[in-house]
Amino acid sequence: MRVLFIEDSERLRVSVTTGLRKEGFAVDTAGDGDEGLYLAEVNRYDVIILDLMLPGLDGLTILRRLREQGSDVHILILTARSAIEERVEGLRLGADDYLTKPFSFDELTARVQALIRREYRMKSPVIRVGGIEINTATKTVLRNGERIPLPPREYRLLEFLARRKGRVVTRTEIEEHIYDERVSPMSNVVDSAICNLRRMINVKGQPDIIHTKRGLGYILSDGDR
Repeated sequence: MRVLFIEDSERLRVSVTTGLRKEGFAVDTAGDGDEGLYLAEVNRYDVIILDLMLPGLDGLTILRRLREQGSDVHILILTARSAIEERVEGLRLGADDYLTKPFSFDELTARVQALIRREYRMKSPVIRVGGIEINTATKTVLRNGERIPLPPREYRLLEFLARRKGRVVTRTEIEEHIYDERVSPMSNVVDSAICNLRRMINVKGQPDIIHTKRGLGYILSDGDR
């Protein structure tokens, strides 16, 4: 899942970004409003974490412009504890949630995960497909009740496919949502990650749940597609 964090405090930006990446998120960051708006306009994110007090464009202006442009990205605003009017205005302009500073990192990640579940119309953090059970809150994977330890890259890939189960997912979508760095058009990084993931989750005698659609991408489903 890809997150944009727009925050002018370098210390907070670094600590939150480090934590989110450990939780399996791909994260882009911006330290001012102008850069933040640019990134939000040219990339597709699952969630934007948006501080309201920023150099350059302020957070409410960014929020307003994105909604005026028709962007439906989920936005979590960060406000000072005493700034009730800003929170109200942010929600009226189209923010999906808010968090007051100082905040708990655990609460931040829980709210981000809740917004992602809303994006995919999910109430439970658990996704089940083809004998696989993925707990997106604890980042654990079971197959037929047995735990499968996955490295961060392969876990992010599995969760991304699982949230779109039954749908074809292109290589470009995978590159944009699970990698922090930009992937070269000639790179086989996605194919390599798919190959590794198949090897880790496949069970002898049971069907593969990741299917290749030639020229299109990949699809995660219970049966042959």
